[in-house]
Amino acid sequence: MATETQSESAGIWATFIESPVAVKAIIGGVFVNRVGGFLNIFLVLYLIAEGYSASQAALGLGSYGVGGVIGVLVGGMLADRLGARNATVLSMSSSAVLIASLLYLHDYLLLLIAVGLVGLVSQIFRPASATLLSELTSESRQVMIFAMYRFGLNVGATVAPLLGFALYNLDHQRFTLLFWGEALVALVYAGLAMATLPRRASRAGGTDDAEPTGGYLDVLRDRRYVLFLVAALINSAIYMQYLSTLPLDVKAEGVPIFWYTFAVALNGGLVIAFELPLTKLTQKWPMKLTTGLAFLLIPIGVGFYGMPLGPAVIIIGTLIWTTAEVSGAPSVFAYPAMAGPAHLRGRYIGSFQFMFALGSALGPMIGGALFTQLGHRVWLVLGLGGLLAVPLGLAGVRSTAKPPAAEEPAAESATAPPASQDLATAQPPVELPPGGLSVAERPPG
Repeated sequence: MATETQSESAGIWATFIESPVAVKAIIGGVFVNRVGGFLNIFLVLYLIAEGYSASQAALGLGSYGVGGVIGVLVGGMLADRLGARNATVLSMSSSAVLIASLLYLHDYLLLLIAVGLVGLVSQIFRPASATLLSELTSESRQVMIFAMYRFGLNVGATVAPLLGFALYNLDHQRFTLLFWGEALVALVYAGLAMATLPRRASRAGGTDDAEPTGGYLDVLRDRRYVLFLVAALINSAIYMQYLSTLPLDVKAEGVPIFWYTFAVALNGGLVIAFELPLTKLTQKWPMKLTTGLAFLLIPIGVGFYGMPLGPAVIIIGTLIWTTAEVSGAPSVFAYPAMAGPAHLRGRYIGSFQFMFALGSALGPMIGGALFTQLGHRVWLVLGLGGLLAVPLGLAGVRSTAKPPAAEEPAAESATAPPASQDLATAQPPVELPPGGLSVAERPPG
């Protein structure tokens, strides 16, 4: 059982030090994996260098994106069925083989299929990692641990282009060293996962081999959580406009491109510098408040770009939605792990990551299409559309992060199994080793 100190919200260092080895491995591993994520950055350049047309290169990148969207759904399923360790090892080892194979496939159709498969298998580890993080972390520390997870992703994403460019030049502007380097990083992460991760969190009275029941249809029956998923879809689509529609408008309005690149760099720097320290405070706030801030401030910041566009408007709008990211994103990413019953945790996380990825893919297309019709007025439409996520998100987040069955009044005793489980498959009360889940009070909401 977790100690009293461990069951309470804590600072960054205390949370990290008191976490199990597996949690540290996941946070370190996701950073290593993200640092080695060169493929989506250099894929178009590689395909063009191989003699393919710009449209063929764009289709290849699209195949990678579609594979990634499907991959998080598959990952959520495999996280529940195989456990986090096996799902992660499968994801990373398969990625290594497929990434290396791209250098030796000279038929476009085969290359396109392989790229799509890389996108799919490379994303399987994300729901698995998030599921295990949640299982091994006390509920009062979920927001902080997911902030650390995001910190690893963000720092890795910042370093990856620089490291990839260095390998590209070290190989005399060829891609062999770059692709083999990414394959090696994936293998390193697979080995790290095999050595440090349990298959799934041990439960008293049960075994690690207990087969979980249920699927994504059970997630869809949770109507309140579906509202949260729709809010996440809208919010991620609006969030992505700074990477797609904003540069189009900057060019059309004749604003120097420096101010756009400065705003993007400012966002990345502020998130890396302030998200973790601020989470020390926001992890104690009600879940509805932090998630509501994220759903509210992102469309307000994006809508602010609708003012007469200039350097000040670009910077202020970016600061508004960046405030949403640093204050609310850890809670938004932590909530799916706490929203449903334990045996569906991977599906809940996978469904959220699917909707976030889908919004990230659809957002640029929708924003671009609206911009061609509305020009600078697009920001008013996007801002108002993004505000639709606020009531949906608030309605979808429960006042406490309890599974649906825990909120329903019932005549059964407190120890009765959830309605979603058969009596034959119901698990006894959870008892984990030190550093695992505590029976602490759930976060206030």
